[in-house]
Amino acid sequence: MTDSSCISIGLLLFPALTQLDLTGPYEVFARAPNTKVHLIWKNSEPVISDRGMAILPTVTFDTCPKLDVICIPGGPGQIDLMEDEETLSFIRHHSAQSKLVTSVCTGALILGAAGLLQGYKATTHWASLDQLALLGAEPVNARVVRDRNRITGAGVTSGIDFALSVVAAIYGDNVAQNIQLNMEYDPEPPFTSGSPRTAAADLLKQVKDQLAPLIEKRRLATVRAAANKMG
Repeated sequence: MTDSSCISIGLLLFPALTQLDLTGPYEVFARAPNTKVHLIWKNSEPVISDRGMAILPTVTFDTCPKLDVICIPGGPGQIDLMEDEETLSFIRHHSAQSKLVTSVCTGALILGAAGLLQGYKATTHWASLDQLALLGAEPVNARVVRDRNRITGAGVTSGIDFALSVVAAIYGDNVAQNIQLNMEYDPEPPFTSGSPRTAAADLLKQVKDQLAPLIEKRRLATVRAAANKMG
């Protein structure tokens, strides 16, 4: 997909998103050559993340240019967007024109609600991975999943791995590796508790219990979205 023209990447910015789902990929994309990154929302007012960070959109739904890559982050605000037809229509419209249709974390469920993961392998945050099947996707427990022109990242911190994979798909491995080295992206987490595969059983139960109300709320929204898609 190499091309001498500027690559246009759009990240959906919405209330109560998880900011690292957006800012991790943004940091990678903004370092890519010949690339313009857009933060997109319905209006130009500051958008407040789930942890209180205010982020300014750079374009609105009405002023957004044609995108080569569209990326949908996740976060608790994703639940409301699954039934927000204005947003879903915007995503469908730009996905039809984009070379790559992508997501991070539970942004994959928004893509699914828009009908864009039917028959595709995809991933999302481990606690919601099974919900992808309700939307016609094939859940894959992996950090980054690519199926044709769909690229999805798992939970939150995987957004950096995901974005490096997207840059590699556009510009080649050397450019992606250059960005990785510039960012000194060489994680050495102090604990091995970052995945259900490695976390202690009691810690995993504790986190599942903490997440249970949100996951149930999300599941109900996914069920409704699946019903709407089939209706």
